[in-house]
Amino acid sequence: MKSRGTIALWAIAALQAIVAIFFTVCFLLDVIGMEPDFLIWQSHEYQQTILAIGLNLGVALGWIALRMSLHRARLAEEKMRKCTSEFSQLIAEHFHKWRLTSAEKDVALFLTKGLSTRDIAGLRGTSEGTIKAQTNAIYRKAGVAGRTQLLCTFIEDLMDDVLIPAELRDDTRVHLDDAA
Repeated sequence: MKSRGTIALWAIAALQAIVAIFFTVCFLLDVIGMEPDFLIWQSHEYQQTILAIGLNLGVALGWIALRMSLHRARLAEEKMRKCTSEFSQLIAEHFHKWRLTSAEKDVALFLTKGLSTRDIAGLRGTSEGTIKAQTNAIYRKAGVAGRTQLLCTFIEDLMDDVLIPAELRDDTRVHLDDAA
């Protein structure tokens, strides 16, 4: 089915290219005052009919392509919103599981966003030493050695959920909850 659609699109595009070339040649010949043999009055009506069909198919195809593009963009935005929401929820779950303080949660969030210790201290209105102490506490509670491993913890969880079908994920969570 997809190959037929592709062939049809190429055929319509080729027809439009022929139409564009035809009109351009006719225009240029008209400008220099020549009447070409292929513009015989009887055949000219047939040519114009075929050209009109090609142009109308192109317009219809353009509208269809535009609608499809807008639909795909809307779906991509929805998926991005869902992914952002799920990532935020995943981070919150980890923060709760690690029993981070409110200040540590803020610092951990800034760490995942890639801010430097100096920048985090500036945003929080504290010293860099305080941020370093909070960072070390976060790493200890999370069981990671640094910022990269902290971020990888979230990414691994997202990737595991993406790669496992929903029905299996739900079954796995039930079994894990039963084991706990």
